[in-house]
Amino acid sequence: MSLHFSKDEFSKRKQDVLNLMDQQNLDALLMFRQESMYWLTGYDTFGYVFFQTLVLDKKGNVILLTRAPDLRQAQNTSNIEDIRIWIDKDGTNPTDNLKEILNELNLKDKKIGVEYEAYGMTGRNALRLNKSLENYCKIDDQSELITKLRVIKSKEELIYVRKAAELADKALDKAWKYSKAGASEANILAEMQKVVLEGGGDYPANEYIIGSGDNALLCRYQSEKRKLSNIDQLSLEWAGTFKHYHSAMFRTILIGKAHPKHIRMHEACVEALTNCVKTLVPGKTAGEVFDAHAKTFDNLGFNKARMNACGYSLGSTFSPNWMDWPMLYTGNPYVITPGNVFFMHMILMDSDNKLAMNLGETYLVTEDGNERLGKQKLDLVVL
Repeated sequence: MSLHFSKDEFSKRKQDVLNLMDQQNLDALLMFRQESMYWLTGYDTFGYVFFQTLVLDKKGNVILLTRAPDLRQAQNTSNIEDIRIWIDKDGTNPTDNLKEILNELNLKDKKIGVEYEAYGMTGRNALRLNKSLENYCKIDDQSELITKLRVIKSKEELIYVRKAAELADKALDKAWKYSKAGASEANILAEMQKVVLEGGGDYPANEYIIGSGDNALLCRYQSEKRKLSNIDQLSLEWAGTFKHYHSAMFRTILIGKAHPKHIRMHEACVEALTNCVKTLVPGKTAGEVFDAHAKTFDNLGFNKARMNACGYSLGSTFSPNWMDWPMLYTGNPYVITPGNVFFMHMILMDSDNKLAMNLGETYLVTEDGNERLGKQKLDLVVL
């Protein structure tokens, strides 16, 4: 068994969770977020797409309930010693197996926290769980209990975050090298992902976003791949990923020549990012960071082209996306704290003129400010 963190690191994380559980008067916590399981135990899988839960009670007992394919996965990647398997068969209901575990831990009539905000917690699974626990115990939505601990990165975690940032920088080098008139988006994508994997990195928690021409205005991956025109715009959002830790970047690269408005849009993105960086400091709120972004773009006449959020926390995340809590939007009260890692993206989509401009970087919040993790230039690049 090879764990990504020291025994002391895992022990501290577990004690921090138990302390928060005590503050919330919780007798147990049912984890459904893969991120929580990975952070707490090292357990690494995509088996969370089926019913799977990690049980932690206030005495410190840890029990994983999962399917047979994940038995050895848990044994090889985590420090979990007690692994229970529910059997695949027609009409099976794994909440029955969970109830047996809860009875074993004497949790009847106790207060149990549940991570409902989880991709493995489908609507059907939630209905089954709630029905199973009805008149059995008191349920409390504790979806953010571990998330609020994960949002502040430890020294051991930051080693992986910095490595991810190095890989993201190398991917941009490849994008600049292979982006030219006649080049295939598919080839650019392949070269960017290749350098991350060759560097010891992982697949990201969601697809890289790539789009040229009119598709440069899209903020999501879609399956069309085209060849770059003689005069074109190419939007790329990607992340270096190492041990599931992400460091994301965003760029719009121009092919052939820049439209005059492209230049103004890029200048606005740089100014907005600069103002967000000044605001991303301990004591400020996530909402204030977004407001700096919005005010800059609105004052420069880009209100219709901007987004209603300008970034989010990053960390060790799993499919379907690398976005983590909290997000940077207006009114968000989360207080920026040293150890936070935020991806801030300045996105402008001018639908009337079919022009795009994007600039995004990942930052580590320090005791007296922040540090940009990427080392690449922020200049507008025309190839």
